[in-house]
Amino acid sequence: MRTVLFGLLFMAVSAVFTAALAKESDAEPVKGEANSPYPLEYWALRSVIDQVQVSPDGKYVSLMKIPSKAGDPIIEIYESANLSKEPFRLNADPMEIIGYGWVDDATIVFGARQQVRDRIDGFNRGVYENKIALLDLKRKKIRELDQPGATISSLLPAKPGKILISVVEGQTEGTGGAEAFRPRSYWEYDLKRGSKQLVIRSKIDRGNIRFDGQGKPWLSSGFDIAKGDFVWYIRPEGTKSWEEIYRLSEDSFEDFNVYGKDPNKPGNILVGAQNGNDKRGLWSFNYTTQEFDELVYQRNDVDIWGVRRDSNDWQNPDKIVAVSYFKDRFHYEYFDEVEGALYDQLESVIPWAHQVSVSSRSRDGNTLVISNSGPRDPGTYYLIHQGKVETIGSRQPLIDSEKLADVKYIQYKSRDGVMIPGFVHVPKGEGPHPLVVMPHGGPFVSEVVIYDEWAQMLANNGYMVLQPQYRGSQNYGLGFYKTAFIDGGTGGHMMQDDKDDGALYLVEKGMADPDRIAMFGWSYGGYAALIAASRSPQIYQCVIAGAAVTDNNLQVNYYRFRLRGAQKLEQLGFWDDSISPIEEVDKVNVPMLMIHGSVDQRVPPEHAKRYLEALADGNKNHKYMWLEGADHFSNTLFYDHKIKLYNAMIDYLQNDCGPGGLQAATVN
Repeated sequence: MRTVLFGLLFMAVSAVFTAALAKESDAEPVKGEANSPYPLEYWALRSVIDQVQVSPDGKYVSLMKIPSKAGDPIIEIYESANLSKEPFRLNADPMEIIGYGWVDDATIVFGARQQVRDRIDGFNRGVYENKIALLDLKRKKIRELDQPGATISSLLPAKPGKILISVVEGQTEGTGGAEAFRPRSYWEYDLKRGSKQLVIRSKIDRGNIRFDGQGKPWLSSGFDIAKGDFVWYIRPEGTKSWEEIYRLSEDSFEDFNVYGKDPNKPGNILVGAQNGNDKRGLWSFNYTTQEFDELVYQRNDVDIWGVRRDSNDWQNPDKIVAVSYFKDRFHYEYFDEVEGALYDQLESVIPWAHQVSVSSRSRDGNTLVISNSGPRDPGTYYLIHQGKVETIGSRQPLIDSEKLADVKYIQYKSRDGVMIPGFVHVPKGEGPHPLVVMPHGGPFVSEVVIYDEWAQMLANNGYMVLQPQYRGSQNYGLGFYKTAFIDGGTGGHMMQDDKDDGALYLVEKGMADPDRIAMFGWSYGGYAALIAASRSPQIYQCVIAGAAVTDNNLQVNYYRFRLRGAQKLEQLGFWDDSISPIEEVDKVNVPMLMIHGSVDQRVPPEHAKRYLEALADGNKNHKYMWLEGADHFSNTLFYDHKIKLYNAMIDYLQNDCGPGGLQAATVN
């Protein structure tokens, strides 16, 4: 079958790509000068289509779609053989659909949320409640899953008509996750009968349970409070007993991520771990001897990122086919020649191919949904069906790939000699360009720059954008990450130098104008922007601080007494010793725009309120804007939030940033 499929696939992807969906937005394309930037409404649109999937039998293609600027997502279901035919539409009004999946040939399970509070209840307590429901496509009926607090653990591809759900026992509707620390029970739910059967109950010391494609529990992990160890267990095939396979001290900064069973070594599992090294590698681990058997793949420049699984989840739900790493982009090293050849073919024909993925595939393997995303592609979906390829549509159909910015991967030397990676969005036209330094949040995260809406929006308006991977960023080894806090917090010190040195590097290369530099960031990135506003010597003409941590003690005190082990050393070592912006307001010497969501649960609004009061008391040049109803996270920024945010940013950069503003000499 696979040999035939490859012949068919080769002919199909050589065909002409054709548009398949009707108008995807009520925004109209603008016809104007070739070098004029797009209207900001284009960037403010949430993904017009997303989560495109094919039914298990290949007869239907489904997708989530936002049909209007301020609309909520709906699910549309098309016939694979005729995408031009009017689809079936599902709306969960007054709730908002947030995700879905095919359970069998005619049943979809979907999740929805609704804002039930106008203000946050506290740190990490949002304003939304979630529900799960089922769509019977044959009968065109919806049925709510009557199980408060349930989450979907697996769609059980090997068991059509059944799903695996987990429940925090004793939780009642409306608790909003207040009891989420309690162990969960896992149930196999029969969609037709509406009945459920207990599979297993977790315990505090084995709270995380993994299941295979058959719905059988095979891996668990938990925490040994007495010894301060994270512990992993395996349930051998045919047994109901758990066997301990590995311990890792809570004081360790190393990883032990189990990806799945080793396809080449029965009795082994594939794990991501340092095993005493600086960089995370892929290891074959013998769980019987409890030893690292073989180093499968490791690099000396970046960590491995993870693994890629077989593209046919229905037939091979547990099969691992490649290991991945991220540097200038995602790269894959394949163990499976068939899967490797499939992706080679797809990447050779997909326009602007960058991050190509088989996002969904039918049970027989003959119908595929392909997605691509990258600097020149906001996200496009294609359907391969009956020997032809059709373009389903784009997440942002009003954005032309030709007008998007190139992204360059750079490495520059910091003032103390350490090489710092970074990504630069380069606008059209001759440099030197005005520059916006845009550090990521976290700070202890791995930033992946594939298609970045904020950076592309700024580049489209003529601004070069630098995304520095400053020390503390993950993906570059334990030493690079730990330097940010292991000998005291370096926020406002060395970590800030890494950002500044990136700006100075671009100036030295003639790419950036030294008199037109700003910093914009969100969360920790907003914190960094506040630090930049009070630093000397002067580099930035202004800063824009979004959802910024303004008071280190206020932030860390939300969770200070729940921290343990390595996490305690990381968080307290960083926040307690780093510069706190609230204590440096008197040193602010550039104009500032502050932006904050009114229901931000991760960096509560109290941060902005205290800092704004201090700015006013100090008579500092500043503006501020509240995003009403916006939380900390991007999936709570709706069209109205984004258009307000983008208008404020561009207006501030052009008119209020420094003496003459950061006017772009040329635009995209």
